Amino acid sequence: MSMKVFNLRCQHEHAFEGWFASGEAYESQSTSGLLECPICGSSQIRRMPSAPRLNLATSTASDKSPAQSAEELTGADLQQVWLKMARYIRDNTEDVGQRFAEEARRMHYAEAPERAIRGQTSREQARELAEEGIEVFAFPMPKGQGGPLQ
Repeated sequence: MSMKVFNLRCQHEHAFEGWFASGEAYESQSTSGLLECPICGSSQIRRMPSAPRLNLATSTASDKSPAQSAEELTGADLQQVWLKMARYIRDNTEDVGQRFAEEARRMHYAEAPERAIRGQTSREQARELAEEGIEVFAFPMPKGQGGPLQ
């Protein structure tokens, strides 16, 4: 079965692709409110004009240097990398939710086994963790993945 790939955009101008069995399937899902932006969760989605995909280049994506500079990346490239990172974090960490600060401290002070965790903290909690020498970083997760993670 061949799939139709449409360029879509939400009301907040987040661009993404949608894969559908047919143009009618897109229309049906669109009018039923089933489409949602993978970044912000908006259901106000519109189809953008798109050109057929033509592979005219002799090089492939794997031919690109790993040291490709940020200037060469498009917004769509960055969005794709961000979504890939979000999926990796979701799939390879334990969600401790609002207990993030407590659990990070327990691991830091060897009161709990070390493991990859994710969850939510306030800015104040994150600052306190940093002052104790516990490194954390904030990563905004797509709406469908939950809230911002530390």
